Amino acid sequence: MTKAEVKNRIEKLKAEINRHRYNYHVLDKETLSPAALDSLKNELFKLENEWPDLITPDSPTQRVAGKALAKFAKIRHSQPMISLFDAFSEEDMRAWEERNHNFLKDQHHRREIFAYYCELKLDGLAVSLTYRDSRLERGATRGDGRVGEDVSNNIRTIESIPLELRRPKTADLKALGFSGADMENLQAYLEQGNVEIRGEAIMTKAVFNELNQKYQKIGQAPLANTRNGVAGSLRQLDPKITAARKLDFYAYDLILAPAIRDIVKTRAQADKLVSLLGFKTLKQNRVCLGLDEVFKFQEAIGAKRDSLPFGIDGVVVKFNDLSFWSILGIVGKAPRYMMAYKFSAEQATTKVKEVVWQVGRTGTLTPTAILEPVNVGGVTIGRATLHNWDEIKRLDLKIGDTVVVERAGDVIPKVVEALKKMRTGQEKKISAPHSCPRCHQPVTQAEGEVAFRCLNKDCYAVNLRRLSHFVSKGALDFAGLGPKIVEQLFNEGLIKEAADLFYLKAEDLNGLPGFAEKKINNILQTIADRRLVDLDRFIYALGIRHVGETSAQKLAEFLAFKDKTISIPALVRRLQALSPADLEELEDVGEIVAKSLYDFWRAKDNLELLTKFDRAGLRLKIKHSTGRENPLVKGKKFVLTGTLDGLTRLEAKDRIKTAGGQSQENVGRDTDFVIVGAEPGSKLAKAKKLGIKILDEKGFLELLGR
Repeated sequence: MTKAEVKNRIEKLKAEINRHRYNYHVLDKETLSPAALDSLKNELFKLENEWPDLITPDSPTQRVAGKALAKFAKIRHSQPMISLFDAFSEEDMRAWEERNHNFLKDQHHRREIFAYYCELKLDGLAVSLTYRDSRLERGATRGDGRVGEDVSNNIRTIESIPLELRRPKTADLKALGFSGADMENLQAYLEQGNVEIRGEAIMTKAVFNELNQKYQKIGQAPLANTRNGVAGSLRQLDPKITAARKLDFYAYDLILAPAIRDIVKTRAQADKLVSLLGFKTLKQNRVCLGLDEVFKFQEAIGAKRDSLPFGIDGVVVKFNDLSFWSILGIVGKAPRYMMAYKFSAEQATTKVKEVVWQVGRTGTLTPTAILEPVNVGGVTIGRATLHNWDEIKRLDLKIGDTVVVERAGDVIPKVVEALKKMRTGQEKKISAPHSCPRCHQPVTQAEGEVAFRCLNKDCYAVNLRRLSHFVSKGALDFAGLGPKIVEQLFNEGLIKEAADLFYLKAEDLNGLPGFAEKKINNILQTIADRRLVDLDRFIYALGIRHVGETSAQKLAEFLAFKDKTISIPALVRRLQALSPADLEELEDVGEIVAKSLYDFWRAKDNLELLTKFDRAGLRLKIKHSTGRENPLVKGKKFVLTGTLDGLTRLEAKDRIKTAGGQSQENVGRDTDFVIVGAEPGSKLAKAKKLGIKILDEKGFLELLGR
């Protein structure tokens, strides 16, 4: 055959293989026997071997391609991959609906009965897929919701994920309610735009059992459960290993870009559209009118749960009308417009062998029940949290009690009930702690608090936890400096507090057990790289009491400086200038967190530590946009709500500040402009009520550019 004939044959083979792939994986129809399909794939493989320049990334032969990686690159998501609020009862769901009723009533959108789109909540791993010009460009894990890992090579091994988007027929789109210019714009976008699909990578129960039988025969450790099996498979550096795990994928979201945001009206419509693009969607998904139908649906699915080929832990309930999504918006890290309605938590009974008190980085003592190991939902549980002393008293718990242990999804197992009628009289009373279990110094219980705390600044456990937190992935992410190495350095007397890390030298590490030259060089390079770090990460890494990642990010945004970097002393001066009332202006920061922040920057020990960081050469970086002062912006006060497409919230605030304006966290009568992005919150309603000028992102950028 000539090259032109070969190329034509290859295209026909690809089209035929993809057609049968779609029929089998999406329509659940076997239109060609597996043997015949393998024969087509074999012919395609041979032709491509003979004509390698005709191989394209979307070829079915390229599902396992490329060399194994040394590590995964990071990918920032176009929009955050959000978490969900959980509900475990009808009462939880009715309370959620009532909150939304009240919120929408304030927006003049109250309706008596809502239509909800109910989807099975798969027990897998969330994945984002990006297609450019219809071809799969990359796949990423959820990560922390903002930044995930690039697992594109592994994603390609999943047969149910199309390497090229299917082009929906005009008749199919008409059947979904699209017509005229809307349909033309939709078709153009799907063929030429950047299309993002999100869904769940899963491992079926059959594959899980098959793999564990195989591992048992060869003496390999079995997979704990299907979710861990998926996570471990997608994080393999060699895609051939991932391919052998036979993962599956179901789509649950089409990210609506501005070009199609007003075209796709409902979640049900979006789900069917995703199916037309070549993705598997769950056939059990359905529209329910009102919560009573939702409850019946969840109950019916729960009854079939064990017979399903995959694991599920509940139903995701979403407003079907997508126009409500932008109105309801997001609160904290989760949306108002959807709820994870989970099945009753999985429970089992076991006995309490002991109760130990663990010491956290802020000195808080947390009681933990040591249990006789028990299997709960495919996971062996040997420990369960008891939260605090008040919880122990509420449970009337004793050592030796038979207890009910509960595990809901990824939630830490907890003791929910002590079965008092099972007592024999041999049970032992649990006493409140009088001293720290590690340093044996007295512990205190502050007025109005339930927690006991160790205030000994030299406590081994507290200091070690603080150090481990400082280097952890969510904080400053010292690659290669895990908890064991930190503990080793701590025990050797090389580090006592976090700032000591920046004073380590090669001669300090030479001769330590397990420290070869390469390891020492890598550790020292990591430390050198951390002398310039993001402001929000540094604040979180300090381990300030009550201050988590979100609070640290809000504080960093609140302190958006014109500087590209800032020294530690300058940071301290600016923070000491803020009153508790100023700090309470931050979103999601209340009186307790504000007081904790206020006190931290004034405590003598903390100031000495910060001085030590400064002497080590540590500096903090802040990202900024560039621009000039704008007379139309100068002196004006702006409030941002929702997510902007082209700017992060911090970048938008930088632009406002550079142009001479001021950013506010809350809408007030002195606010001049409210900038509205996707999924705005209650600030939009308040702005309308006060008659404040509202700008979308385009209008905002035009104002800045004048």
